[in-house]
Amino acid sequence: MTESTVPLRVPLFRGERRLRMALVGMPNAGKSTLFNAVSSTAPHTGELAGTHRAYGECTVQIGFDEASVIDLPSIRSLHHVARDDLVALKYLLWGDERPPVSVHEPGGPPAPFAPPDLIVQVVDATRLESHLELTLELIQLGRPLVIALNMMDEAWRKGLHINVRALNKLLGVPLVPTVALMGQGISRLFTTAVDAVRGAAGPLPQPASKHICESLQPLSQALDRPEIYAAFHVPHPLLLMQFAAGDPYFQDELRQHFPQLLPELEQLRREAEEKLPRPLEEELHADRHHRAATLFEAATRMGAPHEGRGWRYWLDDLFLHPQWGLIGSLAVFAAVLFVVFEVSTRIDSVTAARLIDAVANWQPHSTGGVIGRAVVDGLIGLIGIVVPYMIPLVLLLVALEEAGVMQRIAFVVDRGFHQIGLHGGVAVPFLTGLGCNVPAISGAAKVTRGRERVIASVLITFVPCSARSAIILALAGKYLGGAGVFAIFVLTTVVIAVMGRLLARHRRDLGPGQVQEIPPYALPRWRTLFSETWARTRDILTIVTPLLVGGSVLLALLNHVGADAVINTLFTPVTSWWLGLPAVLGVPILFGILRKELSLLMVYQALGTFEVGALLDWVQIMTFLLFLTFYIPCISTFAVMLKTVGRREALFSVSLSVGVALLVSGVVRLFLEGVRLVAA
Repeated sequence: MTESTVPLRVPLFRGERRLRMALVGMPNAGKSTLFNAVSSTAPHTGELAGTHRAYGECTVQIGFDEASVIDLPSIRSLHHVARDDLVALKYLLWGDERPPVSVHEPGGPPAPFAPPDLIVQVVDATRLESHLELTLELIQLGRPLVIALNMMDEAWRKGLHINVRALNKLLGVPLVPTVALMGQGISRLFTTAVDAVRGAAGPLPQPASKHICESLQPLSQALDRPEIYAAFHVPHPLLLMQFAAGDPYFQDELRQHFPQLLPELEQLRREAEEKLPRPLEEELHADRHHRAATLFEAATRMGAPHEGRGWRYWLDDLFLHPQWGLIGSLAVFAAVLFVVFEVSTRIDSVTAARLIDAVANWQPHSTGGVIGRAVVDGLIGLIGIVVPYMIPLVLLLVALEEAGVMQRIAFVVDRGFHQIGLHGGVAVPFLTGLGCNVPAISGAAKVTRGRERVIASVLITFVPCSARSAIILALAGKYLGGAGVFAIFVLTTVVIAVMGRLLARHRRDLGPGQVQEIPPYALPRWRTLFSETWARTRDILTIVTPLLVGGSVLLALLNHVGADAVINTLFTPVTSWWLGLPAVLGVPILFGILRKELSLLMVYQALGTFEVGALLDWVQIMTFLLFLTFYIPCISTFAVMLKTVGRREALFSVSLSVGVALLVSGVVRLFLEGVRLVAA
């Protein structure tokens, strides 16, 4: 097994040292879309002090680093801001700290967390010029700044081409093209943001035009006092521009705290205004607009709307579009189902099915022979799971991951998975669960941790694996028709969603959000396909094989000594009283703990016929199938859960699956009995 090393960049921002990033932007720039794309399953929300302006906050995992990302309300400008916008500006300046100029204000700090280490400005690339005015203002805050050039797809569609390197050089600010709605560029954006803080790189100064700076020089010198800085704790360029523009808040605070200086400062402002052709506030605004327009013209050009587009663009439009992406995801899901239920069935017919036929006439009566036959049955069962179902499915999923398709599906379904307390990254393990829950739980353990790992593992046990699906197709397909099969799978989806919501609400220890990387499309490499497939299925040899063989031997011996009658009697409260099934189905239910596919064979043996419909009506068949669907998947799944989430959570999962199986199948049985009575 090859080992790879990943360089660890220091300082490491984790735990108490995690970064604080504030998302800032004008209305409709895509700021909240970006926040939702990386947020945890249940971000913290609140209102800025004294306002009805909502903010969101959550911890986000960025490689080995962590950051608290704060989604602030939209703001158009830092000058002459309205009261609600002023609170957002106060947070950017001071966070939960209270500078001397604000100690007299009622209430607490604007937000319950420290000021940001870095500002991420989300910009609508199609309206770049107007957003650059806000950029020039944010630079005055003196904090590291990174710009997300969002909606780049719309800019390309309109023929607007932005020279990112040129704009970076002019501003001294990293710019990252993004399409937040489709997850593109987000990973690079947050990596760039962490690097900007780690490198302590700040934006280049963007002073006003020369004639304005000369006119404001006396006022600048008068404001450049240690006592004023100690009172305000704001960068000098910002304080100068705010007072020069006549901002009411800063002017009022200077009046309250430095009344002896205010007459001199106001006189200097009037003198500066007399040197300019327009009122000072208008001159500052016009100059800022002119500088933003100059930056825009230096870094953009108009071109062909479809320049540089190709098949990759159109595939992304399918897989990453908010609506079309769901259709693309369903198409991939349908392909996976085709492999599981069509291709795998054909492979099964030439592998495990032939082995079963080969030993069908071997009916030993001695104890040694029974043990030998049980060992063979266990190995055949193993082959029947791994060769036709697991290997093709895992190979397909690995190929889709290597091609970059599964990462796009994970991004699209992320919002839906958030509703059940999980991230879209678990989409691949959930699909793997259609083949076998064992590698699915192992896969979920690699992409989750803590509370999310437990929820994912528990919910995957409810995903109908190939063995359970085979039973559903064999019985429901024959006796209940397509509608019955569809109803069982729909009910399974509903149960998973409901259980996810309940588990997410019960387990409130929130995990961090995840920055999902959208890699470029690539052709899968055979070596990677085989090595990854082996890595995801090797637990079968170490965990599942001994359990299948050992369990098969144990149950064969129980049947050999006539203990099956005792088992049926013990299961009577479940089979006959609650589920309304014949008592002889107790043994098939018990066999389901070890290997679900054996349950079907045991049903035929217990009833003494392959025509189940002759002894069970449609309500009993539906009830039995629902119970097997939600009942403990198999002892192999339990063993993997012991390894990944621990004994306590594994036992909880078993108890939950038994409870859900009894509840759902029993309630559905009562409902169907009622329907039958009404119909009669």
